[in-house]
Amino acid sequence: MRDAADIVVIGGGIMGLSVAYHLATLAPAQSITVLEASYLCSGASGRNGGGVRAQWANELSVRLMQESLREFRAFAQKHRINTWLRQGGYLFLARSEEKAHELTRSVGIQRHAGLDTELLGPAEVSRLVPEVSSEGVYLGSYNAKDAVVFPWPFVWGYAEGARALGVEIETFTRVLGIDVTNGAVSAVHSDRGTIRTKRVVVACGALSPGVARLAGVELPTHPHRHEICSSEPLKPFLTPLVADLTDGLYFSQSTRGEIVGGISDPSPPPGPAQNSSVAFLARYARALVARCPRLGKVRVLRQWAGLYDISPDQGPILGAPDKPDGLYLISGFMGHGFMMAPVVGKRLAAFIAHGTSSSELATWRLARFEEGRPLAPDMIIG
Repeated sequence: MRDAADIVVIGGGIMGLSVAYHLATLAPAQSITVLEASYLCSGASGRNGGGVRAQWANELSVRLMQESLREFRAFAQKHRINTWLRQGGYLFLARSEEKAHELTRSVGIQRHAGLDTELLGPAEVSRLVPEVSSEGVYLGSYNAKDAVVFPWPFVWGYAEGARALGVEIETFTRVLGIDVTNGAVSAVHSDRGTIRTKRVVVACGALSPGVARLAGVELPTHPHRHEICSSEPLKPFLTPLVADLTDGLYFSQSTRGEIVGGISDPSPPPGPAQNSSVAFLARYARALVARCPRLGKVRVLRQWAGLYDISPDQGPILGAPDKPDGLYLISGFMGHGFMMAPVVGKRLAAFIAHGTSSSELATWRLARFEEGRPLAPDMIIG
């Protein structure tokens, strides 16, 4: 492992690797080291459901995800790895007047940003996916260009692409300290040695607060366990990913035929717990069968859990804090960091390499919490 690097990225998930890869393309003369405490795909990047959508409730996220979807579509050819991308769309369901109003507003924003999102009545929902019950549904929204992918190849693709550009990726390397000298980052200490550096990126997902604290920065984010379930493979029948805005249920069918999904948990255990629970399975099963009765006898293949990374306004934190100099943050993406990583990593890399700002950097600053300027609610599921 190097004992000095121009930039150290802490976190080898898709966020950290996206930043490292794009930094290597923008600043090829810079030495870059990525430190990952475990193996690649050990964190949220390897535990999510793989949904990628441009249906959001604010124009910034809609436009960002339009660009991100283009990156996802091009990724397999660019990085020469199969991503199992299936562009079957997202179908959102609203089962209350309040959620129907929110959905109508969101679709208006999406169409203004150039999306061909459709508002659907209950009968149109049934025609689109006959297997999904429209009972109690006020409205639905559907965009055919949203997609589902297999997450792991994106982590591997960025890792191999970064290595080919000279990035050093060190797995099973736990960060123990960050030195700050005269108000600026000066070194990173790990259980495998010390790296002198003047720039550090904290990209540790839900574990970012503990790492940022090593440099004297307090993040207002916290971990939130989110469980997922996968069924036995079935013959293909479900084209879109279905998401219920009322209870947070979502489910899709993978390219192998499994039904993969989850549901909101009103009372998750505190801290970074990633165990599975019978309570989740019961809650998810009841909601899934109510929405799609034909799945009542399907067998469970496995279930697992990962960590959402949640800020007080459920919005991301991106860019440099007021101090120390040389520290950069990329966290707080709740359960949606995976789908935003290709573009957000590129934005942060451009800022670090060339000082290039962007709408995301201006909007998602850490300082907004101290300034009392939280973000407006967005379309969050799960």
